Amino acid sequence: MEQVRIDKWLWAARFFKTRSLATDAVLGGHVQVNGARVKPAKDVRVGDTLEVRIGTVQWSLVVAGLSDKRGPASVARTLYEETAESAAAREAQRLARRLSRPLGADLGERPTKQARRRLDALRKAQRRRP
Repeated sequence: MEQVRIDKWLWAARFFKTRSLATDAVLGGHVQVNGARVKPAKDVRVGDTLEVRIGTVQWSLVVAGLSDKRGPASVARTLYEETAESAAAREAQRLARRLSRPLGADLGERPTKQARRRLDALRKAQRRRP
């Protein structure tokens, strides 16, 4: 096997739980191969560089192996190598999330109707940001 569709590879490497979620991510522009936006049928080869964004988390990867079948996580981890910069950035982001106060922590006890609406507006604004 010299090449595999990008959506199948992302599913086999366990970046997405289903292949349709992987396809939607590729179509949505959350996956780039060698710096270019691609379609789900794009073939990846060993050595290609990928940029994968899942929510607010950004992965920079180099394809180390190919598979079109989903296997155990230990095997899936061998399909790619994450760059050192990507791992450091993800760790920094994880620590920042851990140290930040939860959304709405400054509102006090049980929110009033007005405070609840403000909190809902904050959460809605957070979901809209990429």
